Amino acid sequence: MPSDPLSKYIAGGVAALVGLAIILGFVVLPLVQGSTAGIDPWTAICRSLGIQAGSPAQRTPVATTEARPVSAVVWDNEMLARLKTPNREVGAQLAQEICAACHGQTGVSPDSKYPHLSGQSALAIYKQLHDYRSGVRQNELMSPVAQSLTDEQMIALANHYASLAQGTLDRRLIVEANPQVDRLIRTGDTARGIPGCQSCHGVGAGGPIETPTISGQYRQYLMTQLQNYGTDARRNDVFARMRVIAKKLSEEEIELLARFYAEQ
Repeated sequence: MPSDPLSKYIAGGVAALVGLAIILGFVVLPLVQGSTAGIDPWTAICRSLGIQAGSPAQRTPVATTEARPVSAVVWDNEMLARLKTPNREVGAQLAQEICAACHGQTGVSPDSKYPHLSGQSALAIYKQLHDYRSGVRQNELMSPVAQSLTDEQMIALANHYASLAQGTLDRRLIVEANPQVDRLIRTGDTARGIPGCQSCHGVGAGGPIETPTISGQYRQYLMTQLQNYGTDARRNDVFARMRVIAKKLSEEEIELLARFYAEQ
């Protein structure tokens, strides 16, 4: 039975493609990649055929970036106990000498660039001071101040400001915001993976123990911190909680949230 000429052409074309693929895969590409990695042609071909042990086509760059934790604070039983036994005289003296110029005599800041400290929990204040001292949070004014403090002095300061008012998480919200902001505060936005603000900042919410009080804080300060989290300018939130949230908020939402909490 005579063979079909078309079948011969097809078989020949397939064989040619297979041959070309073999040449490209086992000769041409290994030679090109090998030359960039300083591998001689014979070794490159042998490695492509599996005759010799292989290696990456490009040299792996050496990492020079130093790994840094987002916070060096450790909440163990010893630290929690120390935070409950402060030196009140030292705390009051340090506050007067170091902190009052920016944060006010009573912990209520006279300038919107600086946060109110009165009423914050000792845990919240201590963590931020510790982060400034270790360098995981940076500020041209606060970093050198914190670096000059010992652990005992930071504990004393944290407790001093926590004692000026009831150091607790934010009170239950009575005033309602517009529906857009009220939803973000109370329930969040499930579609965008945003939890409600009150899930951490509310009474008995069970959020991180160092969660700060934000009700009554300056609007500009709150906006700046949310923006810094969103751009990674601030990175001392454990597990990137605030960075993940802030990146999903619009500028309008940031402004509305900051305004709402400032008015509480």
